[in-house]
Amino acid sequence: MLRGALAAALTPLRDGGAALDEDAFGPYLDFLVDGGLDGILALGTTGEGILLSVDERKRATELFVAAARGRLQVAAHCGAQTTADTVALAEHAAASGADAVAVIGPPYFRLDAEALVAHFRLAADVCAPVPFYLYEFEAASGYAIPLEVVERLRGEAPNLAGLKVSDSPFEKVRPYLVEGLDVFVGAEALLAEGLAAGAAGAVSGLAAGFPGDVAAVVRDPTVAGARRLGEMRAGIERFPRHAALKLVVGRRGIPLREDVRAPLRRLTDPERDALHTWLE
Repeated sequence: MLRGALAAALTPLRDGGAALDEDAFGPYLDFLVDGGLDGILALGTTGEGILLSVDERKRATELFVAAARGRLQVAAHCGAQTTADTVALAEHAAASGADAVAVIGPPYFRLDAEALVAHFRLAADVCAPVPFYLYEFEAASGYAIPLEVVERLRGEAPNLAGLKVSDSPFEKVRPYLVEGLDVFVGAEALLAEGLAAGAAGAVSGLAAGFPGDVAAVVRDPTVAGARRLGEMRAGIERFPRHAALKLVVGRRGIPLREDVRAPLRRLTDPERDALHTWLE
């Protein structure tokens, strides 16, 4: 079962974002280990997973698992536009040694409860007994996962272990704090409130570039600490977030390029200068 502080990991890319930068996975995971994290969510929103091909995602999962070397738990995000791709990714993640599988509701079409239950159940079945987590992020998928779906899956997917909930404000998180399921908070500013209400930990995009800061608040959650993380997140969000976080990591001597997969973009020169100034 997942626990504690997890980074929503960045995916190392090269050639202007056109290819995986396989040599950077090891140094990047070392950096996250040194930051005191318990694990990562690979290929989620921060990891650009939805923009990569199925084959690229499979290879990246293998690279993340190999680079973690048992020092970090690796949850692989396997959500995709189609059920077939989601199932293929979930099955591969389990076979590759991932510690958990997470799946977001397919974006674009607003699916009803019947469609969502069937989709999630198939993904959970092929990765069982590996723990399965729902990835609830209304802003990304275009709709919230109904609580009816969560309850039905508890009876139909024995390996359902919990959820990553990236919604805010906290009123949108609270309904998912269901007894018997582990919830991981995505919005760093809500960490103190979420952990006090029974959340199991955090899956944080900010932790991809600032692992020590996030791990410290998860270990010792305070309102002031969560507020500070929220301010840091707001600072990063002033820039193209994926490229900005990659620059943050690169500044620390890790060979992680700023490259992102289009239609995401790199920083402009003025943005890069402003980010360097903010970080100093």
